[in-house]
Amino acid sequence: MGHPGFVGREFIGAGGARECYLAVDVAPDLVFADQLEALRRGYVAAKSEMGLSPGSAVFRRIFLSDAMNQAERVRVSELMSAPDEGPVAVSIVQQPPAHGAKLSLLAYHVEREAPAVKRTLGHHHTLVEMGGRRHLWSTRMCAAADVGPASAADQTREVFRELIAGLAAQGGTLRDDCVRTWLYIRDVDVFYTDMVKSRTDVFKRQGLTGDTHFIASTGIEGTCAHHYDVVTMDAYSVLGLAPGQISYLNDFGHLCATKDYGVTFERATRVAYGDRAHIFMSGTASIDGEGWVVHPGDVLKQLDRALENVDALLADGQARLADLTHLIVYLRDRGDYCSVRDRLAERFPSLPTQIVQGPVCRPEWLIEVEGIAATAIDKPDWPAF
Repeated sequence: MGHPGFVGREFIGAGGARECYLAVDVAPDLVFADQLEALRRGYVAAKSEMGLSPGSAVFRRIFLSDAMNQAERVRVSELMSAPDEGPVAVSIVQQPPAHGAKLSLLAYHVEREAPAVKRTLGHHHTLVEMGGRRHLWSTRMCAAADVGPASAADQTREVFRELIAGLAAQGGTLRDDCVRTWLYIRDVDVFYTDMVKSRTDVFKRQGLTGDTHFIASTGIEGTCAHHYDVVTMDAYSVLGLAPGQISYLNDFGHLCATKDYGVTFERATRVAYGDRAHIFMSGTASIDGEGWVVHPGDVLKQLDRALENVDALLADGQARLADLTHLIVYLRDRGDYCSVRDRLAERFPSLPTQIVQGPVCRPEWLIEVEGIAATAIDKPDWPAF
């Protein structure tokens, strides 16, 4: 968790595919151009140290402190597209790194004996084909609004239209194939409710209800570089999953169903393959089984309760905290960074972690966490990863 540098973690299943997550940071005492170059060099060094080939890059998220002034410089850098790596899904979001730098990076790579086939589909979608499966990474979906006024409800519908169209072009649907979304809302204390209502309407039209299922998600403060955009979205979908490969997790002793307090997302979603299972944790805060905020005003106790909730959700998917591949931690107040960093370093000394400023949807929540866990399983009749 120190700065600068990187932390990496890998998972290798019996089928041989090697998945790697890297969190790369830079020191804050440089101008942006120098931080950008330092992050590029740090990422190159991290890939070299982990023995990752250029073509293994699948997804990366770049966290910025000031997207309007920084995003274009990132888009023309090697963090957007490096030599020999082929198409990569790149998310760029304004969520200031909490340690004070202007940018940081989380990256996902997959090394396989038979390399993945990657294709760019339009401006927002990257298709990754491997093991007979098609993985659709959708990034930087927004209204690209440079004139106002802004409507969170309209923009929510627009980003979901883009995702639904991208899925439909591959023969997929939001209901059957989307596994995970990240919704970034400018001024989350103001616009979150409108996003939630609009998303619920979209879901109803797509057959996603409390009687079917929802989608794992994080709805958090964040923005893109367009002046009047208030909603931006990333998403991950897996096309053509077989019956039984996907399941939805909860522990009602720790957390109520999200629909109980008027929101529509899954606490966690598990996707299983022949040799491994992935558990996608939604943004998880210090909440109890009745939907109330636990430990108001105490960020470290809220962190502990959030991790307790994550542990309970993982247990419902036959996993544990040690199976996490990475964490993203969102802070309302960057002043809490040092105490949160130290607590996480005690509990997860070698886990790739990004701590960023991102206020949660309720002001009383000082912190939220999300991540992905990977576990080994033995289901030879199920499709390979």
